This record gives sequence, structure tokens and C-alpha cells, in this order.
Amino acid sequence: MPPVSTTRSRLPGPVPRGPGPRRRPGPRRWPGPGVILPALAATTACFLVLAAVVPWWLAPTDPLAIDPGAAFSSPSLSHWFGTDESGRDLYSRVVHGARPSLLIGAAATALGLGLALVLGLASGLGGRWLDAGIGRLVEVMLALPGLLLALVFIALAGPGVSTTIVAVGLTTAPGYARIIRSQARALRGSAMIESARVLGHHPAKILFRHLLPNALGPVLVLATLGVGQAVIWASALSFLGLGEAPPAPEWGAMLAAGRTYLGSAWWMTFFPGLTIVATAAASTVLGRSLQRRAVGA
Repeated sequence: MPPVSTTRSRLPGPVPRGPGPRRRPGPRRWPGPGVILPALAATTACFLVLAAVVPWWLAPTDPLAIDPGAAFSSPSLSHWFGTDESGRDLYSRVVHGARPSLLIGAAATALGLGLALVLGLASGLGGRWLDAGIGRLVEVMLALPGLLLALVFIALAGPGVSTTIVAVGLTTAPGYARIIRSQARALRGSAMIESARVLGHHPAKILFRHLLPNALGPVLVLATLGVGQAVIWASALSFLGLGEAPPAPEWGAMLAAGRTYLGSAWWMTFFPGLTIVATAAASTVLGRSLQRRAVGA
């Protein structure tokens, strides 16, 4: 019988590896449009809000100061946006014009939301006949072009800032009313509302605590888009001479004043028009971004 070996056989261990090739860093990824555009829109919105609240911080020059010797001056270091026919500084007028323009847009949107809330809740929570009557009214208002409806109202009530706010608010209310009505009808038969009824909650408590927050959520996101549209409509009405009277620094009125000198002083219409476009674009981008976040949530 052969002798048994008492030494243990050693298995080969892992082979040590040398330093491998270093990984080359990949190309730097720059932020895409989904990040850059909302950032630019937020920056523009902050600048506009600052211009509306404290315009003298951004433009200390009096927007109504007349200097006939500097009339029709092209954009330069002394006058960034040039001057108009009376020598008024256009940069100062554009900055100071943010307050009335944004005020009209925000107030008209708030008025449209308030009217839409009444119509939408009454249609969604009321009976069949009330729903049918409000539905026909909303359809008639939606059938008319918004600007035409505003012009008809101003023709009956007279021009002015308050009339412009009401007219633009009326044109935005039907679209919001349909969304609130659909949300109210969907929530009326939900388990949440039925549970609140079973627990004996007062109808007013159910309305203000459960129905309103859930019905207004999607509409408030869309209202961000509506502010830009309201600013465009308000500027269009001022362009037609139905808003603020000149020489008030309002973007639509400045466009109307500069169209006569479009061939010789292009800056009188370019910079107010660019500001209106930037305001509407910033409102649209922010509204779309909030809408995507709300859907993703």
C-alpha cells in the first residue's frame, strides 16, 4: 500500500492582473433643450416681474421725459433701445410698460378663472337642464373668435384699462369652464366624495376641501399659458387704440406709435414687439414645463 502524503495540495490562486487600460472620459453632455428653455423662460419671467414691481431699478430714466433734440436716435450706449419721435428713451418705456401689460394679463386671467369656476361648477354639479343651458352658452362663446368678442364688449362698454381686463377675461373663461366642468363631473361620483358624504361632512366642506382643489389643479397649470395669451390680446387692443391712451408706456400702444416710422426708425416697433413675443414665449414654455411635471407626478 503506497504511503499517504500528509502535505496538502495547494490550488492555484487567482492570477494577479496588471493595470488595465484607462477608460477615456466620454464627451461632455451639455444640457438639452428640456433644461435650457425652461431656465431661459424662468429668467425672462423673473426679469419681467422685477420690471413690473420695481421698474426704476432697471430703468431709472423717466419714461415720459421728452427730449426733442434726441428724437429718432438709433440704439446706442446712451439709449439702448433708441428713442421715439419725442426723444423719449425706449428702453425705459419698455421696462415701465411691463407693469400695465402684465397687470392686464394677470387680472384678465384671474377674472376668466373666476367666471369659469362659477360656470364650470354650476354645470358639473347642477342638474341636467342647468348643464345643458350653460353648455350652450359656453359653446356660443367658443364659436366666436376671442378678439372679436373682446372688441364687441369694448364697443358696448367703451375703451379703457378696466374694460380691456373684463373683455380679455371674458374671452378666456369658456375654455377654462369646460375643463372645470369635466373635472367636477368626474369628481362628483368618485370614492373620495362618496366617503365624505358617508362621514356626514357638510356640502360646503366637501366643495371647498375636496372638489375645488382637485378641479382647479389642471386649470391653474393652463392659466400660466393663458397669461401670455392675455398679454398678446391686451397689446392687440391697445394697438387698436382701445387700451391705455398714449403717451402711457404700454407695449401695444408703443407698437401703434412706431408703425408710422417703421421704414426710418425700426427700433420703435422692434423692441416692444420683441418684448411681447418674449413674454408670450416664456409663459408658454413655463406652462408646458409645469404641465409635464403635473402629468409625470
